[in-house]
This record gives sequence, structure tokens and C-alpha cells, in this order.
Amino acid sequence: MADLAKGSKKLLNAWAFYDWANSVYPLVISTAIFPLFYLALFPKDHLYIDVFGMTLKNSALISFVTAAAFLMVAIISPLLSGIADYVGNKKSFMKFFCYMGAISCIGLNWFSLENIYVGLLFYFLGLIGFWGSLVFYNSYLPDIAYPEQQDAVSAKGYSLGYIGSVILLIVNLGMVMFPDTFGISGTKGEAAMKAMRYSFVMVGIWWILFSQYTYYFLPKGNKTEKQKVTKAVIFNGFNELKKVWKLLDTNIPLKRYLTSFFVYSMAVQTVMLIATYFGSQEIAWESPSQSQTGLIICILLIQLVAVCGAIITSKASAKFGNIPTLIVINCIWVALCSTAYFITTPNEFYVMAALVGLVMGGIQALSRSTYSKLLPETEDTASFFSFYDVTEKIGIVIGMCVYGIIDQITGSPRLAIVFLAVFFVIGILLLRRVPKNDAVSKN
Repeated sequence: MADLAKGSKKLLNAWAFYDWANSVYPLVISTAIFPLFYLALFPKDHLYIDVFGMTLKNSALISFVTAAAFLMVAIISPLLSGIADYVGNKKSFMKFFCYMGAISCIGLNWFSLENIYVGLLFYFLGLIGFWGSLVFYNSYLPDIAYPEQQDAVSAKGYSLGYIGSVILLIVNLGMVMFPDTFGISGTKGEAAMKAMRYSFVMVGIWWILFSQYTYYFLPKGNKTEKQKVTKAVIFNGFNELKKVWKLLDTNIPLKRYLTSFFVYSMAVQTVMLIATYFGSQEIAWESPSQSQTGLIICILLIQLVAVCGAIITSKASAKFGNIPTLIVINCIWVALCSTAYFITTPNEFYVMAALVGLVMGGIQALSRSTYSKLLPETEDTASFFSFYDVTEKIGIVIGMCVYGIIDQITGSPRLAIVFLAVFFVIGILLLRRVPKNDAVSKN
């Protein structure tokens, strides 16, 4: 482990590089290959499955499992982050969730309808591993970067993540579309499914391998003296959350920002998680092969444009302030969600994908750095970021449940997309109530 000073370029680069390591999960697993794989398991004329004593639509099922995983993360992350700050070993917790998520990705190789419960368990644990590791990763930001560095390094992390994940995705998509070139045998359909399974294994290996660079340079935690984890320490995690909750009463900008973030974030994350399922089922593709190719093009388009979006947003926030920039981005999201209800053709979907990519990268990076700037001076950064992550996760639980319920009842998610636009409108109104602050606003 290297001992680098706060703000050093090498330390900032090492922190940002974890986005390169872990972003293959949300792209390949959550957004691209796994949704295509999961939907391909079901015959086109039978999208329902008997599971957990119910008959559920395939996209509604995966929405509910996703919501359950996020609920679990919301429950355990405050507890674990409180322990991490007390003991001073945030990096150990980050590693645990990273490895659990990566191994679960490898386990998706055995996902099938015959072993649906095992497959859903690996999917469930993969989500917990990814988001659990982000609790501790995000909490490092104020530890390793000064306020004036945080917007740029946060955007750099997201940009590295988009670039790295696209590289692996291109390889994986090449395997799916041209399996013979990669020596994958079987009929066209069988070979494509094999290629997708191999992709899950590659994600797990990539995640573990590239995270080692980050782990080498990141400090262990804030405290160096070794302390024993006792029952009192475990309850200390809840006490830390209570402390954060009380401090919010004296930090009005932070409290109002968190409220707005809770509302608009549930919509952002839900759109990201269901985009492929929506595109597959609601767009009038001419054939299954065009559907697969079209969705692949849209996924790549979103990721590449998102790199530009994160950079543009970082520059806009420097000129106009974080809060005004976030308000504009949310306005764009309202327009996109409202328009999505009427989208039916592939070309319309391509245009929508490009616009979503532009605001997706920007709103994620800027939300994280805005919160970091509003934090009070404290060493218990993991507890504050666990509060941030709990806010985000509970929002996702609500968003995914809304999507799943509407999809299950109506058989179509179009009304759910419109409902998400309402969340963005409320988010805008709440952002306007955030008091002016030199760190996040321009007078």
C-alpha cells in the first residue's frame, strides 16, 4: 500500500480508476448483455413465469428482484459504514463487496429458467456487491480530494468507467454477434447464449483484476489504531446515522439537497435499469436480430455520449454552479420521459438514447460531487455517504416497484415512464429550494 498525500494526482487517479474496474457491471450486467440474455430465455409468446408462488411477467420479476436487492443494500450499508469509520478499515469492506459482486457475476454463467432461483440469487448478490462497494468508494472522495478537485475527479471517474466498460462491452458484443470468430461453437442462437454466459465470467475477472490498482494506493481508512468490533460498535452504526440525521437540521442546504436528490435519483436510476427491457418490448423492431443489433447500438451510443455529458456538466457547474446545472439537467429529463411515451420506431429510440446518454453521465457525476461539497468538516465521511447511498437506494426501490407494478398490471411500461417524469418535476421544485451556497451556487 502506498502512502500518498491528500490531493496528489496519483491518489486521485487511483481512486477514479475503480470506476474503470467496476463500471463493467452496470453496463454489461445491468444494462446490456444480461437483459438481452434474460429476455432470450423466454419464448416471444410467453413472457410470464411461475415463481415465488405467483405468475409474473419477466420484466416485472427482474424489477422486483432488483428492488429487493437495493432494499437490502439500504438496510446494511448504514450499519457497515458506521463500523468502517469506527474501526478505520473502509478498504476491507470495499474489497469484500467488490469480490462478492464479481464472483456473483461469474455465477450468472449458470443462470437458467430451470435453475431460476439460483440464477436470481447470483443476480441479487451481484447487485448488492456492486452497490455495497460504492458506499465505501464514494465515501473516500472527501478524504482524497480537496473541494475544488472533487467535481473534476468525480467526472473523471465516471468518464473512465464509461470508456473501460465500453471496451469490454465491444468485445462481449463481438462474441455474441460473431461467435465463430471467437471459437464459440453451436447454432447461431446457442452460440450467442454461450457468448453471453462467457461475458458474465469476463466481467467478474475484469472487476477483480483492475480494482487491485485502486486498492494499492487507497488508504486503509481514517483511523490507524486497531479496534475490536463489539456489540457496541455494531450499534454505533445506527448511532452514526442518527447523528447525521440530527446534523441535517443544522445544515439546511444539505438537507434540502438530499430531499431533491432522493426524488430525482429514483427516476434516473430506474430509467437506467429498465431501458433495455423497454426498448426490447415497446419498440417496433422488424425482426429479433434487428432488435438485438438496435439495442446494442443504443447501449454503445448512451455510453459514449455519457463521457461527453460528464465532462460538459463538470465545466457547466464550474461556470454556473452545481444546483443551477442540476436544475437544467432535470428539465431535460422531464422532456425525455414525457417524449418516451410516444416513441415506437427504432430511429426515434436511437435519438432518445443519445439524449439520455448526454444527461445520464452528467447528473450522476454532479450529484455525487455536489453532496461532497455540502458536507460539514468531519472524519466520519462513510456515515455521511451511507446516508447519501441509503437515500439513493430507497429511491430506486420505489422507482423499480412503481415500474414493476405498472408493467405487471398493464403489460406495458409506457405509463411508468411518464410517472417517472413527475419525479423529475418534483426534483426541480425541491432543487430550487436549496439555499445559495458558495460551494454549489453562483450568485
